[in-house]
Formats: sequence, structure tokens, C-alpha cells
Amino acid sequence: MNDVLLAVGTQKGLFLGRRGGGGARGGSWELTGPHFPMQAVYSVGIDTRRAVPRILAGADSSHWGPSVFRSDDLGVSWHEPARPAVRFPEDTGASLERVWQLQPAGPGAPEVVWAGTEPGALFRSDDGGETFAFVRSLWEHPQREQWGAGFGGQAVHTVVTDPRDADAVTVAVSSGGVYRSKDGGTSWAPSNTGLKAEFLPDQYPEFGQCVHKIAPDPVDPDRLYLQNHGGVYRSDDAGASWSEIGKGLPADFGFAVTTHPRRGGVAYVFPVSDGSDRYPPGYRCRVYRTEDAGASWQPLNTGLPDGDHYGVVLRDALRTDDADPAGVYFGNRNGEVYASADEGDSWELVAEHLPDVLCVRAAVI
Repeated sequence: MNDVLLAVGTQKGLFLGRRGGGGARGGSWELTGPHFPMQAVYSVGIDTRRAVPRILAGADSSHWGPSVFRSDDLGVSWHEPARPAVRFPEDTGASLERVWQLQPAGPGAPEVVWAGTEPGALFRSDDGGETFAFVRSLWEHPQREQWGAGFGGQAVHTVVTDPRDADAVTVAVSSGGVYRSKDGGTSWAPSNTGLKAEFLPDQYPEFGQCVHKIAPDPVDPDRLYLQNHGGVYRSDDAGASWSEIGKGLPADFGFAVTTHPRRGGVAYVFPVSDGSDRYPPGYRCRVYRTEDAGASWQPLNTGLPDGDHYGVVLRDALRTDDADPAGVYFGNRNGEVYASADEGDSWELVAEHLPDVLCVRAAVI
């Protein structure tokens, strides 16, 4: 059985974990880091479309500014381009604050990597993440100037690609909502029907929702799961419309949502009490799983702390790997990282006392 690579981006660097025998199935985790010490790592991508997976990291130095690093030897060495890989054209009057998302596209676009940034913009790489081109069409969308900023800033933080069609791309903006392109990014349309913006006078606007994360179903590409700023939703028409599926959860607020790598209808969330009480409901550390596309939810807590717990899981810090059975991983703002080797049925502590965990990625290598 192959090893699993676990990448943990934190407020003060990147940590890489590796375990033989398929993740939590044997042996102990070997953790290295911090890579990029004292740099906030908001985004990590593991591109498994290559013979040796490429790791991409969006690191943010308080002195030198943000950059995208890449490694083709599983983190032994890193390359930073002499010229910034992601930068705004001068005529925009904007400058890059951080890279929130590094998302390799599907097999139909083997060298394409998407980058979402703060301020809210999208960039595309056609060389595996070595250089990126500004997607001007989204920046110049007539609604962009009316987008708000979430508590963490205004950012394109989610990119979802359609495995059937490399030109179909969905992004989420905090706080602009969901936008879809059917032509590879040439044009964009808001796609928020049914999504609530509880903080606006018109709670069902065309755009302006504070979407926190979107995850695609592995079997049905038209099915998407969404964690909103209040509300958990599902779309069965590729994001054209959304329906609430949060009934049965202890709270419908939260940041993260992810899906099983192979089983349709299986998704995971980590609820948070609400926007003004950002703790796990009842101060209990619990991941919730649905196996019927949101009709019901099951708490997963075996191996997780039993007592009062205050760690919150951020939007990119709950992920699955592509092992069989699937591994599930999450990190929290307490600096803890947990792993499950049995699709969430039981958990073990991988690391503790890390800086705030901002993002998590895992893949079989």
C-alpha cells in the first residue's frame, strides 16, 4: 500500500506529514517542518497528475510579501520563481495580499492550475503552477465592485472544476457568492439562487452571499455541497440553484465542507455555533458526515476529545485523501491535526501545538 502525504499550512509555516501503509493504516506519522517558517500558508495544492506529485504552497511573508513555491521532490527542496508567479497587472491598481487557493484542474487539463487570491481575483497557470495569468474577465465583471469583504478579507477562496468539461469552472468569493464560467473563464455569471445572505436586507440577492466553501460530489459532477455563512446547501444542477440540507446538524454555520473521493452522496462538515459565537456547538469536537446527500447527518467523534473543546476548523482545513478506504483529515485553530483511516469512523491525533492551522491537503503518493 502506498504512502500518504499530508500537508498542513499554518499561520507560521508549512508542515508535511508522511505515513507508510496508506495513511493511518500502519506505522507512525513522520512530520517535517516548518517549511517557510514565520510565513502564513493559506493554500496548498498537491498535483497528483504527475509521476512525482508536485506540491504548491502559497506562503505569505510579512517582510517579502506573498509568493507561490513549488516542490517536485515531496518537500525536500523548494523553488520560488525570480519573478512573482502571481501578480496583478499594473492597470488594475491592485496588489496581491495572499493566495487563498491553489487548485490543480482535472485530467482534461493536465497542466492547468487555478489560483484564487485576495483581493478577490482568479489566475490561471498552464504550466503546472510555475507561472500564472490574470483572469481579467472575472476582475472586470460589473458586479465585482459591489462585492463585500468577509471577516478574513475579500478573496476567491474556492475553485471547482468539472471532470467532464475543462471549460466549466465554479468559484466562490467571500463575500460575492458563487460565480460560474462555461467557457474556460471568458465570461462569468452569478449562481446563487436559493443561497441566503442573512446579513443583508434582501436575504436572497443575485450576488453578495458570504459562501465559505464548496465541494464537488465524486460521482455526480452536477452535485455540489456548500457551507455558507449560515446554512449548508446542495446543488443538483451544477450550482444553478441551491437547497438547504442542514437539518439534523447542531448548527448550520461553519467554514469547511469536503466530500468522499469515490462514494456519491457522502460529505463532511465541521459545524460552528454561529458567526458571533465561533466555537464548536456545545464545545464538542465533532465532524458530521452525511451518506445520503444531506438527508441525514451522523456525528463522528470516536478518538476525538471528550471534554470542552474550542478549536475551529477553517474553510480549507477539512479534507479527504484518495485512499481506499478514504482517509479524512482536519486541523484547527488550536494547532491540532486529526486523521481518520476509516472514512471518519475513528480518529487519531497526528500533531498538536502547531500554529493556527489554515489549510490541509492529503494524497496517496
